[in-house]
Amino acid sequence: MTSALIGVVLLLQAGAAEPRRRDSWFSADKVKHFFASAFVQSVAYSSARAAGAGHGGSLAAASATTGALGVAKEVRDRRAYGTFSYRDLVWDAAGAGVATLMLRRTVR
Repeated sequence: MTSALIGVVLLLQAGAAEPRRRDSWFSADKVKHFFASAFVQSVAYSSARAAGAGHGGSLAAASATTGALGVAKEVRDRRAYGTFSYRDLVWDAAGAGVATLMLRRTVR
């Protein structure tokens, strides 16, 4: 809940950015977002499990961590380069989602 609130605050700070000129749905950058988020989701889940959290709690913590990092990255891009890509966030969510589907099948 706290991570979701932080994400909303960060989005509001970013403001309504104009879309990038070359921000297509499919590019090498989007593949990087997908796999980086899948990696973060897996590492955050594993870290929470190693710390003693249950399966469901670990999935929730990993999702919050991945979401917060994705939004933070876009806020940084907005400040540094003047761009904020909702499409990047969609690919971040897709990577986290696929990792979650795989992690749901892990031994509990």
